[in-house]
Amino acid sequence: MHHVAMAVTDGMLPFELSLACEVFGSDLTHLVDPWYRFTLCGPGPVTIGRFRLEPDAGLEALAAADTVIVPGWADLDRDPPAALVDAVRTAHAAGARVASLCTGAFVLAAAGLLDGWRATTHWAHTSELARRHPRVTVDPDVLYVDNGSVLTSAGKAAAMDLCLHLVRLDHGTRVANVVARRLVVPPHREGGQAQFVTTPVPEPGNHPLAELLPWILQRLDEPLTVEHLAQRAGMSSRHLARHFKAVTGTTPLQWLLAQRIRHAQELLEGTDATVDTIAAATGMGTATTLRRHFSRTVGVPPDTYRRTFRRYEAP
Repeated sequence: MHHVAMAVTDGMLPFELSLACEVFGSDLTHLVDPWYRFTLCGPGPVTIGRFRLEPDAGLEALAAADTVIVPGWADLDRDPPAALVDAVRTAHAAGARVASLCTGAFVLAAAGLLDGWRATTHWAHTSELARRHPRVTVDPDVLYVDNGSVLTSAGKAAAMDLCLHLVRLDHGTRVANVVARRLVVPPHREGGQAQFVTTPVPEPGNHPLAELLPWILQRLDEPLTVEHLAQRAGMSSRHLARHFKAVTGTTPLQWLLAQRIRHAQELLEGTDATVDTIAAATGMGTATTLRRHFSRTVGVPPDTYRRTFRRYEAP
């Protein structure tokens, strides 16, 4: 059973902490049995915002975990506790995969785990992270960064993106998608956090594309064009592009391609369909086209992806 331990001390952010508790601490053995073993590790009773938590074990227990989660650090005007920094460093040295949520990246940086690596944090604090830790390559435009044994997420909701990414790594895309559906969040968001700096996230069902997006997802095998989508939405192509940028942070064709790739991942994991069949089912046309776009987007060809993730398929 994969052991996830979350470090909790006074002065952490409750939102990111609760997201990780919901993903890794819930009983989801109906999806994967065993699910995760989840432990809260802290120096004693701690105050998280207006909440009081009783950890299951001390910070030293982080060293026994397979994955360590470090939630956001609230007060960036003071250094994180030395005991926390030492415990996170020790856990990583013992072989743990360490992931920070939001400003938890400052804890990882203080532990030296980000030196020489690319990392991210909340867009409002990326400049400060870079200033304090010049050996870290800070990327302000991504939702999360995966360096293998060390991962960092951008701010707030991006913590969920990283948590789902960890589930996807451990249990495959199908399970991560089911978890996302249960939480009523997207299984994977395209683009980076720059799109959220000045543009508020639309309320569910309260934007001009609320009916169009589900319609597209039911027709990924069809040769859709911007003109088709604009006609369906009852607007010009220019207005459609403007609404797509506002709602999704990207263009209609880029968003459509991302959904085709996502569907291809699901089919590669959950079926024995050939790459040619999957290319047709995802609207890619040919296996050559699918392989080109898939490799560029995912980083590996479809066959390699299938070999990697099929072994995590849930019963």
